[in-house]
Amino acid sequence: MGYPPELKKLIQNVERTRAERIAAKKAGKEFRAMTLDERKEMLRHHPDYKEEGRRELIAGPSKGYRIAHEYCDILEAYSRYNPDDIDLKTVHYTTDVLVLGGGGAGTAAALIAEEQGAKVLVATKLRHGDANTMMAEGGIQSATKGHKDSPYFHYLDVLGGGHFVNDPELAYTLVTEAPSVIAWLEDLGCMLSRYPDGRLKTMHGGGTCRKRMHYAADITGAEIMRTLRDEARNRPDSISVIEFSPAVDLILNEHGHCEGAILFNLETHEYFIVQAKATVIATGGSGRLHTQGFMCTNHYGATGDGLTIAYRAGLEVRFLHTIQYHPTGAVFPEQAEGLLITEKVRGAGAHVLNVDGVQFVYEREPRDVEAAAIIRECTAASKGVPTPTGKWGVWLDSPMIEILSGAGTVKREFPGKYILFKRYGIEIDKEPMLIYPTLHYQNGGLLYSNNGETIIPGLFVAGEVGGGVHGENRLMGNSLLDVLVFGRIAGRNSVAYAKSAYKEGRLHLDHVRRYNSELKAAGIPPSKVAPMLLPDYTNPAVRKRQITSDYHGTLRE
Repeated sequence: MGYPPELKKLIQNVERTRAERIAAKKAGKEFRAMTLDERKEMLRHHPDYKEEGRRELIAGPSKGYRIAHEYCDILEAYSRYNPDDIDLKTVHYTTDVLVLGGGGAGTAAALIAEEQGAKVLVATKLRHGDANTMMAEGGIQSATKGHKDSPYFHYLDVLGGGHFVNDPELAYTLVTEAPSVIAWLEDLGCMLSRYPDGRLKTMHGGGTCRKRMHYAADITGAEIMRTLRDEARNRPDSISVIEFSPAVDLILNEHGHCEGAILFNLETHEYFIVQAKATVIATGGSGRLHTQGFMCTNHYGATGDGLTIAYRAGLEVRFLHTIQYHPTGAVFPEQAEGLLITEKVRGAGAHVLNVDGVQFVYEREPRDVEAAAIIRECTAASKGVPTPTGKWGVWLDSPMIEILSGAGTVKREFPGKYILFKRYGIEIDKEPMLIYPTLHYQNGGLLYSNNGETIIPGLFVAGEVGGGVHGENRLMGNSLLDVLVFGRIAGRNSVAYAKSAYKEGRLHLDHVRRYNSELKAAGIPPSKVAPMLLPDYTNPAVRKRQITSDYHGTLRE
């Protein structure tokens, strides 16, 4: 257990340079941040800029858009079933609002919809709360202080981090709704970290000009998800939850409106028809596609299903040409590979160091720049730290935090990571962590407006499945904010639609038939099937012998 001798020897380089680096930091001498031109040059090393990693879509509403092969594979794929085998006259569930996804965005939407008097059904792929929201660590941004900060500065940070191509209305809504989100969470009983006098603790994140990162130690997402899920489960008369039942297609009606979805029960393999006056897609991200072969931080069900079913129904996608690779994912020990190491560690002062123990990048650059710098150090600069499994990483000097902020700080502020690494014999208040960029967040997604609406009446979008608010790069703390801001908005406006604009009509799956025909005409082989639902990590040699195994991936054998 713990670091092997060869890595312990390399840690000595970190320890050798630590005293000088800490002295400089205490004197206010930080490693120089990059200029905008330097950032642009550094991003050449980012995976998003590798043209061989993507291709143009040849079918669907975003035809001609060049995105990662893995996204093309799930968007240009046939339905998992024959539409002619589905009897839409047999409706199994009816509800006012159907929420697809049981993470932060979906649960927030359900709570607000219920408060507006709606009957709500939440359908989730795994268990309620099994989502990326649960796994978010560092914090949630909001300009709540009333001095030195405001939504104005938050807005500038959001646009700067997103390379100034964000949808401005989405970004404006994100930052102006942020303070009310924090107040709402606290009213629901969310326990954010506070000072002894009761003030909320805040800190910097990469790319922020003010300390507005609120947090609950290093388990912020888990605390928020606990709060939302408990509240939803305490309203069983008006919020129903169906677990292990992901949506595999949307249902439209004769007016072109969305009127529900087809669910697939993972345990029994039954298909169920849900008729709903309004539908909210809050299915989250797609890290489990492992774009360009990268490890990921995402939960097991993050396979981009919402993108697939909405694209098939006619919604465009945008900003999918960029993906967020979190700079600091664990690359050792192997059992924790890909695990998120919150940016809060760097925000607290930990340096990022190469094999020589030398700092090569300012620790709070925007995430895409920081990740690109780490990848460059391990490739072009040949200054990476070799792992026992043949991979590369760099050091994250967490013991610095202990020296800068006092004994016990690491254990108190990062209990989740402290406990996890200790299981493997590594005490992160005494030894640095070995990290490498890991797939973390789907920057882009479905086209939607700042009131949650889409071009399909009756269909609303919330959270990571949507694209535009973060532009080409998301800043730390804006994902938890995104799911809550737009989850609440989608919940509220879906009810308004259900009450005043819903128009019942004959249910159909003609859009599925048309899209299958378009794929056939484009030469897409019928073996391409989506949604993926779950990733397949079976050993290829074993898979060859599983002639009756269940299908989970994009290829139907």
